[in-house]
This record gives sequence, structure tokens and C-alpha cells, in this order.
Amino acid sequence: MRQTQVPNMMAALRALGEILASQGEHAAVVVVGGTALIMQGFVARATRDVDVIAISRDPPEWKRKAIEAPEPLPESLLWAIARVARDYNLPDDWMNTSVGLQWKTGLPQGFEERIHWKKYDGLWLGLADRYDLIFLKLYAAADSEGPSSVHYQDLIALQPANEELDAAARWVGSQDPSAPFAQILDQILKHAKSNE
Repeated sequence: MRQTQVPNMMAALRALGEILASQGEHAAVVVVGGTALIMQGFVARATRDVDVIAISRDPPEWKRKAIEAPEPLPESLLWAIARVARDYNLPDDWMNTSVGLQWKTGLPQGFEERIHWKKYDGLWLGLADRYDLIFLKLYAAADSEGPSSVHYQDLIALQPANEELDAAARWVGSQDPSAPFAQILDQILKHAKSNE
């Protein structure tokens, strides 16, 4: 993927919602990663893409939405994503479902009930809750470069309490029970707890 930053992510997401609405379509996606952190004010940085971890096929008027793995994305949404990429000179995969692989090992318990939904015309955008972002960012930090990674910096920006880190560590440990991973996870936990 090109190392292009999404210069105005909110403008791109609003445009996505407008395009969907103009076609008489709607979509509901749940995002994690930098997008979810930025939009909820936990970090002030740019992001390269929008990570979609889930979609909902429930009617748009339903306040509580059931979620499922994001593959495949609806054709109408794929078309709108491509149109925004063209109009805003973004990479083709500026909105992608790579993180959707997490469904194979499972999401944190209660993830669905904690989603914060926002509406942009034809787009319902679900933002993962801070609690779940702690779990996912701890996992990503342990699965990448450890304390030197952007995932670790994001984790610290979420200001997790030790109890939250312990709960997240139990879940993360269940994702990869290997001894080398456990060692990295332990190092990250020690660093994170020393930042509290």
C-alpha cells in the first residue's frame, strides 16, 4: 500500500455517506485502529486507512445493530469506496477489511454492545469503544514491534488502568498462546503499567 496519509478522513467518510445516500443505499461499518482513536479524540495524528472490523446488515433505523464479519462488503459500498478513492486521490484500499481476520479467533466479549454509532447520510459508522480499543491495541503492540510501535503509543494514549490491562492481557493471551508471544506480551504489559 502507498504510504499516503488520509489528509481529511472526516471529509472522505462524509463523502462516502453522501454517495451512498445519493444512490438510495446505506451501509453500516464498525471501525477500529487509528480512525476510531482519532474520531473519539484519544489521539491527534493522521492515519493511512480506515480499518473495518465488522459490518451490520440490520435496517438503518435500528438503534442496536447486530454485527458480523466484514467480508464481503456490499457491492454498493465497494462502489462508493472506489468513488471516494478517485475523488480524493486516496489509495484503493483506503477503507479495508484486513482487520476482519480477527473474527477467526474472536472479538473481546461484549464488543458489539459497546459500539458508538454515528450517522453520515447513508453511512452508519460504528466506533469501537475505548475498552475494546485497549484490547485490540495491546494485541497489535505485542504482534508488532512491541513498545516502539505506533500501536503501543496508541495504547498509552488510551490511558488504560492496570485492571483494564490485565483483562486485555487475558484476552490477548488467548489469541496466541505461544511462549514467544507471551514473553513479548509480558514486556509490553510491564512498560504500559509503568506509564500509569
